[in-house]
Amino acid sequence: MNIVSIDFETANKYRSSPCAIGIVVSDGKKIIDEFYSLINPLMEFHSYNIYVHGIEEVDVVDAPTFDELWPVIQKYVENGLVVAHNASFDMSVLRATLDRYELPYPTIQYICSVALSKQIWPRLENYKLNHLADIHSIHFNHHNALEDARVVVHLLHKALEEKNIPVISSLLDMYRISCGQIYERSYVTPKVKTRSHSQRRGSIGRS
Repeated sequence: MNIVSIDFETANKYRSSPCAIGIVVSDGKKIIDEFYSLINPLMEFHSYNIYVHGIEEVDVVDAPTFDELWPVIQKYVENGLVVAHNASFDMSVLRATLDRYELPYPTIQYICSVALSKQIWPRLENYKLNHLADIHSIHFNHHNALEDARVVVHLLHKALEEKNIPVISSLLDMYRISCGQIYERSYVTPKVKTRSHSQRRGSIGRS
């Protein structure tokens, strides 16, 4: 199963205002494809968002709109396990923008790299993408959508290597993480399954 890392930047406070998208595809060992595009959100840009990512309205004047890009994006997200750092944000951008353009939802499975990182590397000071990148000596331009998506893939590669696990599905099984799903006009968020009291007690008894 391929890993499809996705990252959006938005023009303003509205989730339906993506102005850039980065997608990085991995086979679990190496990056095999990348895609980046500015997006014309057909909305005004707010100063805070410009401060964060540096993209201004003038930069997207000739960029495609989301509905024009969607056929390309859809092929990526429907052909692998989608992952995003703070996936609740990126998946809400995807849903809100699909709603705005009255486009049908894709059927996808996704996970959050924040939640996964908390299981793999517990007790860190925080789980911001730049902090995780610093810990693992990954250098990047934060809030560039493509570079953010690429860092997430590198973190997953590090996790698979550290745990000596060949595929992402086995890593999720190890940490009892269930995938989130998006399907027509609905969604389910990813979850970390907690062990029952009897399971924990049984594990202690067997040690």
